[in-house]
Amino acid sequence: MKEVPQNKRKPSKKLEKGEVAHLNGIDYFDPFLERNLEHPTTNGETLTHLLKASLGTGILAMPQAFQCSGLITGIFATVFVSFVCTFCSYSLVKCAHTLYRRTKVSSMGYADVAEVAFANGPEWSRKFSSFTRQSVLWLLFVTYFGTCSVYTVIIASNFEQLFQHHMGFALNLRYFIAMLLIPLILLSYVPNLKYLAPVSMVANLLMSVGLGITFYYTLYDLPSISERPAVGTFATFPTFFCLTVFAMEAIGVVMPLENNMKTPRSFLGVFGVLNVGMGGVTIVYILLGFLGYLKYGEATESSITLNLPTEDIAAQVAKVCISLAVFCTYGLQFFVCLEIAWTKIQDNFEKATIYHNYVLRTVMVTLSVLIAVAVPTIGPFIGLIGAFCFSLLGIIVPVIIEFATYWDKVTVWMTIRNAVLIAVGFLALVFGTSNSVFQIISAYSTVPPVPTNMTHSAAQ
Repeated sequence: MKEVPQNKRKPSKKLEKGEVAHLNGIDYFDPFLERNLEHPTTNGETLTHLLKASLGTGILAMPQAFQCSGLITGIFATVFVSFVCTFCSYSLVKCAHTLYRRTKVSSMGYADVAEVAFANGPEWSRKFSSFTRQSVLWLLFVTYFGTCSVYTVIIASNFEQLFQHHMGFALNLRYFIAMLLIPLILLSYVPNLKYLAPVSMVANLLMSVGLGITFYYTLYDLPSISERPAVGTFATFPTFFCLTVFAMEAIGVVMPLENNMKTPRSFLGVFGVLNVGMGGVTIVYILLGFLGYLKYGEATESSITLNLPTEDIAAQVAKVCISLAVFCTYGLQFFVCLEIAWTKIQDNFEKATIYHNYVLRTVMVTLSVLIAVAVPTIGPFIGLIGAFCFSLLGIIVPVIIEFATYWDKVTVWMTIRNAVLIAVGFLALVFGTSNSVFQIISAYSTVPPVPTNMTHSAAQ
């Protein structure tokens, strides 16, 4: 029942594995005393990973999101989307902690939580437990492996622009994608999240520099707030929702991060790692979206970096820093795929060794780069998969898991709240999918389709 096999467990010094403490004659199992890791991550390291997972390339599209919502509406709507994403992640981890004690295990992955919740839920859900597990695993793998391929395209595209500007001639984008193969393989060899923390820290610093320069350009010579609409139209608001929810969503890394923590209780709570991280992310999203749209108005591009003057050295530095930050983020996204694939191999081949693990890493990175080389316009297709997967994984599935976990304690408030969240998830599913379909039509149709401003960054 593990999705995180990389961090091997050591025998507990406090309790032998499987032993249950007896307090006042009552059996008591503490899953966090059982969880002794070789390379546990601290609260700070976990927060660093969470920030890097949430502050993806989707943040660069926030000014266009505010263009769809209006300046004032965008602030409140961003807070709402952040609350939905954070609450669903919080609910997933809370259900996991409850199921740890019920089943007397010390950790679970996302798919494990879904399976155990259904297996111990109401009568109707038990026969779907195995199906639910496999569905979550496939959705996670497809989404994050696709994201890895898109990341290579994003990195290569930025360096291609800089190369063309300085050299005066252009090379095929596929050459730049292929050049990333060896560096990405070396990055994938980082053994676990503990040693990946410095890479995430570097990525956060690079993204901070890139965003700092971007903020400088947006703050320079700002127009009056009255020149921009405070409220957007109803027709464009779904586009805002799609851009924001898929940019913020990081449900796939929540359980791996919690499973590798030295103090997993600190992940939840009012001032826990999850709330603090998502609170900081929300503030940055609002600031960049608000200032970017205020600065560029209707000329706002799908990525705010496209509005920066290419001839300026500072703007070039911003593009380089953001590209390198995306490169570093590749490792964290890849880790989710690796855990799923390696667990499958261990389940079917008992003699699998660490050597085979690194062979798997090499093969998976090579495949992600080859897919990007073969189809550099893969973004819209992954956007379609991401829209479908993240609506289910990020909002709908956690809500259903909560129903299954606490099925004998369902209240009226829980029913109303979760019904609203499921409706929000289906809204994201419908509009996110239609948005990606428009992009595919636009990319591959010989006849230009009806123009639409529904733009979505497939990779986070």
